[in-house]
Amino acid sequence: MNNYELMVIFTPVLSEDEFKSVQKKYSDLITENGGSIVNSNPWGLKSLAYPVQKKTTGIYWVLEYTAAGSFNEKLKIQLLRDEQVMRHMVTKLDKYAVEYNHKKRSGAFSGTKNEG
Repeated sequence: MNNYELMVIFTPVLSEDEFKSVQKKYSDLITENGGSIVNSNPWGLKSLAYPVQKKTTGIYWVLEYTAAGSFNEKLKIQLLRDEQVMRHMVTKLDKYAVEYNHKKRSGAFSGTKNEG
């Protein structure tokens, strides 16, 4: 099992319920194929750096998960078929990135320095 991070930009016309439903759809796809969800972080509506499909905003979602390496091709096909997805990117995380994400979530980076 490898650690991955998926970032998806959905079309900005999704309602809150549609956004939650599409998050559940992809989370369920991962778990049904033997993976597990580590963290889900919906960023919400953000401006894009450049227009994508004539849209200047998109709804961002970052998902950290573990899965077999062969699963990503299946996930990619589903994302490409989905008309609500404007862009997506899957990144394989090494042990340092996994540790960093865990520390960031647990609040270890609170701004205090370790002096010694």
